[in-house]
Order: sequence, then C-alpha cells, then structure tokens
Amino acid sequence: MSRLNSPLPGRRRGLLAAREGAAAVETALLLPALLLVLLGVMEFGRLAWTQTTLNFAVQEAARCAAVRPDLCGAPAQIAAYAAGRTAPLNIAASAFIVTTQPCGTQVRASLSYRFLAKAIFRVAPTLTARVCRVTA
Repeated sequence: MSRLNSPLPGRRRGLLAAREGAAAVETALLLPALLLVLLGVMEFGRLAWTQTTLNFAVQEAARCAAVRPDLCGAPAQIAAYAAGRTAPLNIAASAFIVTTQPCGTQVRASLSYRFLAKAIFRVAPTLTARVCRVTA
C-alpha cells in the first residue's frame, strides 16, 4: 500500500480539525477554579461583614455605657446591649467582656469565626474588637 492511499493521513487531519468537545474540556478545566474563586470571595466577604458587625456592636455598647447609664449601667447589661446590636448574626452576650479601665468603660469582643466551606478553608480565625469610652 502506498503512502498516498493510506487512510491514516486523512484521519489525522480530521482529528486535528475536530473541535466538537473543546468547549466541554475547557469548561471541565476552568470551572473548579472559577467556583473556588467565587466561594473565596463570598467567604471573605462574610468574614468582613462579621468583623464590621462586631466592631459596630462594641462601639454602640461603649457609647450606651457612656451616655445611658440607666440602660447600660452594669457589665451584664452592656454585654446584652452589644449582643442585641448583632441582630443578623446573633452573637451571644458571652462573647463581650466589659471592664473598667483608666480610659473609662472598655468593651471587648472575641469571636472564633467559622467558615461555611470548612473543607476548603480549614483555619478558624479569631475576630476581636475593642473600644474604650469615657463615662459621663
């Protein structure tokens, strides 16, 4: 059989020109990476939202202790007030510590943050917030 009559060169040209499964292969290769990026953006956005909520609750509790001693007079009341300011997240009052410092009433919070995607993000950072306000 001569080289010109061999069916192999035609098959080779057809195989190199075939593009039917290219989109499926590209999707299979890129989709896991894109989903990981999307999940990472969502998780770190949630982390930033939790930190901001914690900062807001601590600031509001310290402000309440400085301005409204009838509502936030005792440390337990201040911690409960701070917990009430974390409405969407419902952080417990035990996460807030109230002490008296030379600067005034200090409200601290410490929260062990858990990622929703625990299989991917295996760390558990501790979020902290602290504010000290002079009581009137």
